[in-house]
Amino acid sequence: MTAETATETAGTRTAGGRPRKGRRWIERWDPEDEVFWRASGERIARRNLVFSVLTEHIGFSVWSLWSVLVLFMGPEYGIDPAGKFFLVAVPTLVGAVLRVPYTFAVARFGGRNWTVFSALLLVVPAVAAAVAMRPGTSYGEFLAVAALAGVGGGNFASSMTNINSFYPLRKKGWALGLNAGGGNLGVPVVQLLGLLVIGTAGAARPRLVLAVYLPLIVLAALLAALRMDNLAPVANDTGAAVEAARDRHTWVMALLYVGTFGSFIGYSFAFGLVLQSQFARTPLQAASLTFIGPLLGSLARPAGGWLADRYGGARIVLGNFAAMGLATGAVLAASAVRSLPLFLVGFTALFLLTGLGNGAAYKMIPGIFLARAHRRGLTGEAAAASGRRLSGAAMGLIGAVGALGGLGINLAFREAFAATGSGVPAFAAFLAFYVVCGVVTRAVYLRRPERGPAAADADGAARRPVYADV
Repeated sequence: MTAETATETAGTRTAGGRPRKGRRWIERWDPEDEVFWRASGERIARRNLVFSVLTEHIGFSVWSLWSVLVLFMGPEYGIDPAGKFFLVAVPTLVGAVLRVPYTFAVARFGGRNWTVFSALLLVVPAVAAAVAMRPGTSYGEFLAVAALAGVGGGNFASSMTNINSFYPLRKKGWALGLNAGGGNLGVPVVQLLGLLVIGTAGAARPRLVLAVYLPLIVLAALLAALRMDNLAPVANDTGAAVEAARDRHTWVMALLYVGTFGSFIGYSFAFGLVLQSQFARTPLQAASLTFIGPLLGSLARPAGGWLADRYGGARIVLGNFAAMGLATGAVLAASAVRSLPLFLVGFTALFLLTGLGNGAAYKMIPGIFLARAHRRGLTGEAAAASGRRLSGAAMGLIGAVGALGGLGINLAFREAFAATGSGVPAFAAFLAFYVVCGVVTRAVYLRRPERGPAAADADGAARRPVYADV
């Protein structure tokens, strides 16, 4: 049975025997089979990728909504810079926590079904923000409404888990990078919309931003319902989740993902506030600059996945952390001499590098678990199946921990500005963290193994790093 035929089959069953009803369930899916992939799999996977990108894009826009709304909050709102940094940190925390259940929801309800539901759920934070955005609203109410926006962060985990199941290992770097990069673009797009509203209608009309997104949310959900598919063979594996949680590589990659994605989302949420607080930019001046970095970082993410496919993710990630350290050094120097041009150059470079690192780090995950399957003596389809099983389970945990990096960045800025009126202490801490990430990448994934009896191989293969090509 081909995949196209399977999508028309009602009442298919999962491996657990539960009936799957409806026309959008695919019963057989084997992307590693090249004949299957060329005949119908690639076409179906690409179609699902397109609409996954769209819904994830809207989710990221809602998740980062408060990075824009705080720019509308003038003195009449009575919230100081430290309070605003905490306000944008709250959706980051909620989104990070939701990534774990969202990961498992794909297998439980179907990728298409969950995409539709999670997209429609975005209506709640958008409507709540429209009601709350006015002077006189209490800070506690603002915190509660901002927390609702965290559901947009959960969308990333379910989207990535779903697309990971559609693509073969040789295509995962590109596909996951494109899916995530298209989603990440939701950050600069909502910031551009905020700039447009502030520049044309003024800083007193934040509800115009929400008026644009409400119909887009409904459209994204409708298109997902009409054009996406559920994969019946995909099932939750509690044992895989437990095994992945016990594997040290899950937590090593979570640390590296804090450095890449955590930096991207944290800087995206905080950049406008840093410009306002450290360089006294007006809301319009800040909004005119905030979108550039997230835009470049989002566009760079697929490139990071492609480079990882070609040269090995570990090599790209190591070089990336070295470059992020240099860029952070430039930001520190700019802060010391209060040079806005140098600050913008360094911060923009940081955004670009976080995007490259995101794509490369995420591509490493399936490769690492496939390599570990080979080290346990598995070969062929058995190794591929083991790699898919554990990497899929690990992605939810890694994505959740990585997103917590965004919370850490905003809290670090909050403390730095509250204590010194500057972001310098926070940037110094970030620089130290990138050094740690680089050292860990080198030690775990690129260090040559100890010499042993096999070291005498003429080609030197025994001295090659085990994970050099992941």
